[in-house]
Amino acid sequence: MRIIVTGGAGFIGSNLVHYLLDQASAEIGIHVELVVTLDKLTYAGNRESLADLDADPRHVFVQGDIGDSALVSKLLREHRIDAVMHLAAESHVDRSIDNPEEFIMTNFVGTYRLLEAVRRYWSDPDAGIVNPRFLHVSTDEVYGSLGAEDPAFHEETPYAPNSPYSASKAGSDHLARAYHHTYGLPVVTTNCSNNYGPYQFPEKLLPLMIRKTLKGEPLPVYGDGLNVRDWLYVEDHCRGLVMALASGETGRTYVIGGKCEMRNIDVVRAIIETVRELAPGRVTRPADELITYVRDRPGHDRRYAIDPSRIGRELGWEPRENFTSGLRRTVRWYLDHEEWIHRIENGSYRGERLGNLS
Repeated sequence: MRIIVTGGAGFIGSNLVHYLLDQASAEIGIHVELVVTLDKLTYAGNRESLADLDADPRHVFVQGDIGDSALVSKLLREHRIDAVMHLAAESHVDRSIDNPEEFIMTNFVGTYRLLEAVRRYWSDPDAGIVNPRFLHVSTDEVYGSLGAEDPAFHEETPYAPNSPYSASKAGSDHLARAYHHTYGLPVVTTNCSNNYGPYQFPEKLLPLMIRKTLKGEPLPVYGDGLNVRDWLYVEDHCRGLVMALASGETGRTYVIGGKCEMRNIDVVRAIIETVRELAPGRVTRPADELITYVRDRPGHDRRYAIDPSRIGRELGWEPRENFTSGLRRTVRWYLDHEEWIHRIENGSYRGERLGNLS
């Protein structure tokens, strides 16, 4: 496969690029000839997350926008791309509340332009693409919120997005579906639960709480802290994505979750204790002194849960990490890469100096 990964300098994207080049052949049995990372390098895209691949001839990094049709078309033809893994998206709910237009332009309009460029290239008989694949990567947030006793999200759950972010992603899912049914584009869609692991931007829950615990700063928890999320270790997600790309049925959706529902307050407490265990002496205050409850955000979904039975049954995927093991790996990575986080906090990862994110 010769693959474009959009958003490949982001959190999930950078983990996916590493997985494709380091593990996909042995674990999934596909031959990855080339990975082209296309990333706009907005605030959450970090070129340093891929720096170790600079000398790898199988990897090409391109800074650019999925909405730039001319650039996308050029890359498709220049590198004879036969697979697209589309992860590029604005993804932080709080930011979507403050600036919804940016999310609509990237997640919806950008996806349209990408789909159209790919359709035109793959439908050209002169391109010689024999077995193309397009993986559209989305989120469980498109399904809305669950009650405490509701069954988990599955592939037939009706869409009910509750934030500008989830609405923009729902729109992109519908576009991907329409391009398959109208034009025959070989699209497979995945919807995942909350990811965590290495290279995650520190505004997200786990890295934010890890850093604040290490600094002894208050840990802000929305509302009563009883909102429930399903947690998925990012490497498990990447393995599922490659399975879906390689073997998923076109036109089909696969939901991917970690089988790990947890209340936010329990996640935060687990983070504090894991940091305390792995960095003895650096956590000097008890959990109850660190946790601070703050005003809930608008439209905060109460519960997400995923039933990944289809991808398990059809593709043989199962999560390998539970939350305890995945959290230990995550905290260990951030402890070992504090300079990576520091460079984000001070803005030097973008060649500039910014105020501290915390």
